[in-house]
Amino acid sequence: MLAGIATSAGAQDQGALTVPVSAPDHLSAAQVFALAGRARDRGDFATAEIAYRALTQDVDLEVRTEARFRLGLMLADDMRRYGDAALEFRRILDDKPGAARVRLELARMQAMLGNMAAARKELRAAQAAGLPSAVEQLVRFYSRALNARKPLGGSVEVALAPDSNINRATRSDTLGTVIGDFSLDEDARAKSGVGLALQGQGYFRLGIEPGADLLVRASTGATLYREGDFNDITVAIQAGPQYTWGSNQLTFSAGPARRWFGGHLFSTTIGGGVSWQRPVGKRGQVRLDGNIAHVTNRRNALQTADDFTLSANFDRAFSARFGGGVQAFGFREAARDPGYSLAMGGTSAYLFREMGRTTLVGTLGYSHLEADARLFLYPNRRVEDRYSASIAATLRALHLGSFAPLVRLKWERNRSSIEIYDYRRVVAEFGVTSAF
Repeated sequence: MLAGIATSAGAQDQGALTVPVSAPDHLSAAQVFALAGRARDRGDFATAEIAYRALTQDVDLEVRTEARFRLGLMLADDMRRYGDAALEFRRILDDKPGAARVRLELARMQAMLGNMAAARKELRAAQAAGLPSAVEQLVRFYSRALNARKPLGGSVEVALAPDSNINRATRSDTLGTVIGDFSLDEDARAKSGVGLALQGQGYFRLGIEPGADLLVRASTGATLYREGDFNDITVAIQAGPQYTWGSNQLTFSAGPARRWFGGHLFSTTIGGGVSWQRPVGKRGQVRLDGNIAHVTNRRNALQTADDFTLSANFDRAFSARFGGGVQAFGFREAARDPGYSLAMGGTSAYLFREMGRTTLVGTLGYSHLEADARLFLYPNRRVEDRYSASIAATLRALHLGSFAPLVRLKWERNRSSIEIYDYRRVVAEFGVTSAF
């Protein structure tokens, strides 16, 4: 039963169910559990999996819960199928969000899959739900065990993205300048379209010594359209050491990035950064990031610049199924031309809520931008206020393997003193997401 789950991670036949329930071949649930346990003990995992999965279809929620938990443990500890195990633990939590022991196992699976942020989120949610003292010790154990990470992993997201303004351009057909109004051609004005949005990342981790790893990460993002003039593709690689001591984690990284727009190289970047994070109390986590980069603009040499970014993030679990976070950031771009040099600051906040087998995430953001000087062509110095909002839903009930459907709606409004930068944008994304 679930009580057995909360006190014994590795038990197989302990706390056997005493209520006889109809099961395959007219066996009671307790008999099927015993059959599965014996099969697992002798290494016949295929038979054990069939038995456990049969019990996951039982009419009794407690029987299904116990079967999923034992199946998840076997998939993880004996078969190394961490993604499949995570799915079983997640299904238990959809029905019983306060099952702290199960949430700890899900955190362990996320760590083994390399999803460190998700693992720490589950630990915070477990503590927010309230833990007995014995389980508190397990939380500390798992927090330390996050250092034993998977050497290879990543994630991928694919979505169709109807967009009301794919080029983030003004809807006006004219542009005011110091020498009069210019007419804008069609490509310079707001253009709608349906694109294919792709995001992916992968990593490789090599242990150097206890508490220190070499971490190599590659990432890519692309938005592709039938007409290639607005295709936007970015590829980046970063590498550096990652140090862990106590509850602190310090990561250094550096590497190149390239961006193509409309099929042509738009910019090349070389830079690096440092990130530090640690828990705050039992439910929170703080992260500080700093980055420096040199960006070479291949289309306009005057926009070649040195970029500096600082940000602070705080995340907190309010309960086992509800949490959120805030971010504040500052950005400085020192370009060759003062008209393209700018400073920007902003903040954002998010909330997530698990509702059955659906996870909802809502975000709000605001930023303010000011250029150092007025560009010769424009009558005003560039000053902007940008507002954004989004809501996303991950529909785990409709999953196929480790892939789950994702629906996201995004809204942007950029108010600018320069007409060409003033725009509105609405994007809907329908796709799938997965970690591996």
